[in-house]
Amino acid sequence: MNKEVYSAAAHAQAMRKNGFWIDRLFDDYLKENVLAVPDKLALIADSGAGQRRFTWSELGNAAARAAAAFRRMGLRRGDVVAMQTPTWWEAVVTTLACARLGVVLNPLMTIFREYELTYMLGFAEAKVFIVPKRFSNFDFETMANALQAKLPCIKHVIVMRGDGPNSFDKQLLDDDERPEAIRTEECPNPGELSVLMYTSGTTGSPKGVMHTDNTLVCAMNALANRCHLTSDDVVLIGAPVGHMLGFASILLVERLGATMVLQEAWNGIRALELTLAENVTFFSGATPHLSDLCDAAAQCKQRPSTLRLLLCAGAPIPPTLIERAAAELNLRIVSAWGMTETLANTLTEPERAFEKSSKTDGRPLEGSEVRVVDVEGNQVSARTVGRLMVRGAQLMLGYYKRPDIEPFDAEGWLDTGDLAFMDEEGYIRIAGRTKDLIIRGGENIPVVDIENVLLEHPSILAVAIVGYPDARLGERACAFIENRPGPQFDFGELQRHMESKKVAKQFWPEKLVICETLPRTPSGKVQKFALRERAKKEAARS
Repeated sequence: MNKEVYSAAAHAQAMRKNGFWIDRLFDDYLKENVLAVPDKLALIADSGAGQRRFTWSELGNAAARAAAAFRRMGLRRGDVVAMQTPTWWEAVVTTLACARLGVVLNPLMTIFREYELTYMLGFAEAKVFIVPKRFSNFDFETMANALQAKLPCIKHVIVMRGDGPNSFDKQLLDDDERPEAIRTEECPNPGELSVLMYTSGTTGSPKGVMHTDNTLVCAMNALANRCHLTSDDVVLIGAPVGHMLGFASILLVERLGATMVLQEAWNGIRALELTLAENVTFFSGATPHLSDLCDAAAQCKQRPSTLRLLLCAGAPIPPTLIERAAAELNLRIVSAWGMTETLANTLTEPERAFEKSSKTDGRPLEGSEVRVVDVEGNQVSARTVGRLMVRGAQLMLGYYKRPDIEPFDAEGWLDTGDLAFMDEEGYIRIAGRTKDLIIRGGENIPVVDIENVLLEHPSILAVAIVGYPDARLGERACAFIENRPGPQFDFGELQRHMESKKVAKQFWPEKLVICETLPRTPSGKVQKFALRERAKKEAARS
C-alpha cells in the first residue's frame, strides 16, 4: 500500500471551497484604490532627508511606471527581483510594480552583506538587485556591483537615491509609459509564487519560503477582521520591510486602502512624534518596539490619543510591558504568533487584550488551525506543553527549489518547531523552541516563564536562558543577561529576585553570564544555539 502523502492540489481546492482563497491579486486592490480614492493620502515616508507624501493616484502612477520599466528590462512572470532596502517609499513602489507583472519579489534585510547575499541572490537567480546607495554608514552600491560581477544571473543593479544612470528614479520612474496592458498579455496568477522570503538561517543555509497572493490576501483579511481595521486607519511601519512583519504591513495598507507611515529606521522618540503628527491608529511591532514607545511617552510626557491598537509579535510579551502600555499609553496590546512559513496564525482580539495578551499568544485566525501534540503526534490535554502544529490557508507553498523537503504531513500539518500549550478556550502560549527545552533531573524548566520573571527586574534589559550539559542532572540552566544602565545585576541578585518571586528552586538558573548584547538573527531573534555553545564552554571552565 502506498504511504499517504500531502497533496498541494487538494489543499488548494479545500481553501477555495471554504472561501479563504479568493483568487484576488494585490494589484486588483491597488487599482481599486486609485479609482475609488485617488486623492487620499496613501503613503507618508519619513527619513533623514525629510518627508515625501503620495496619494493613491500618485503611488499607482509610480508603480505603473516602474512596472513598465521592469518589462523593458525583459522581466516576465516568475522572474525574481531582489530588494534590499530600508523602510523607504521605493520599497512600496517596487512591491506594487512586481505585483502588476507577476514578478517574484525577494525582500532582503539590510543587515546582510556579501557573504549571505552571494548565496541568497545566486540561489534565487535574481535578475534585478535593488539597493540603497548608502544606509547606516555602509556603501551598498559598491557591494551590489561586486556581487553582479560574480553572479551572472544579476542583469541589473538599481540604486535607490543614487546619482548615476542606474539610479532608481532614472531606471524606473523617468518614462511616462503606463503598462495596464501588461496584465492582459501575461496575467499574474494568485495561486503562483509571488513573494520569496528567506528564513533567518540560524543553522545551515537559509531556506526560501514561498508565498502567493492567495496566502497573503487571506492573511491580511483575517488580520483586518480580527483587529477591526478599515480604510480609515493610519498604519505606522517601523519594522524592516525585509522582514515579514514590516513587509506584510505594506500589503495590509494596500488591501485596506488605508494610509501608511514609513519610518526609515526605528527610534522610539521619532515613532512617537510621527504617531502624534500623523494620527497613527495601528502599529505592528515586536517587544523592543513596544518598550521603546513606552519609554518615549514617559520621556516626552505625551500620550498618542489616536493610537488604539498595537500588534506585538515575535516573542511572548512580558506581562510588565502590557501593564506599562496600558498605564502610560492607554493602549491595547494584542499578542500574536506566526512564522515566515505560516504568516500570522494566532491573534488575541482587542476586546480581550487586557485579559489574554499577557498570558497567551492569541487564538487561531480565520483559515488557520493549531494543535499541540506529544512526541508521538497525539493531541495533549489543555495546559500541557507539547509541539505546536499548524495548518490552513496562510501556509506557504513550500521551500524554494527544495522538493527534497516536505514540510507538511499527509493532513497538511506543519511542525513549527515551537513548544506551546493551549488553554481551555483555545488560546495558545509559546513555551519556547523544541531545541530550547531544558530538562533538569527529569523536570521540565518553563524557560519562557523564567525569562519573563527575570525581565521584571529593573536592571535587566534582555534575557535568554539555555541549557548546558550536566553529568548528574542531565542539564542545568544558564541565564544570559543584558543589563540596563545603572546598578548591575549579578548572581546574588538573581537568587534574591527568584526568591522574592517565589519561584521553585529547581527552576532557578544555576549560572549567570552578563553580555553587552545578546547574539541575534537579522530579524532580531536571539540565537540560542550560539548561547548554548558558550554556556558549555563557561561550564567547562568552572
